[in-house]
Amino acid sequence: MTDADQIAITALGWLAGEPEQLSRFLALTGSDVSDLRRNAASPGFLAGVLDFLMGHEPTLLAFCSASDLDPNRVVHAAHMLCGPPQDGGY
Repeated sequence: MTDADQIAITALGWLAGEPEQLSRFLALTGSDVSDLRRNAASPGFLAGVLDFLMGHEPTLLAFCSASDLDPNRVVHAAHMLCGPPQDGGY
């Protein structure tokens, strides 16, 4: 497992403990709770978790604060799993 995978799994665990963020994630991705369990190890799904964080700075910073992670590590992990941004984003 790579550092990027571990950060994404940590983010998924954090989302699971944050009902408001989890609800937003599920609504934006069209997923449901059973999808979380089924896809938790999928690289594409994990990339989507990090993409979700990267799409909303307050959410990213809340995750980083709760997880004691530097936001730059999360950005790097997102680049590793999602590829570099295509539109000049994060």
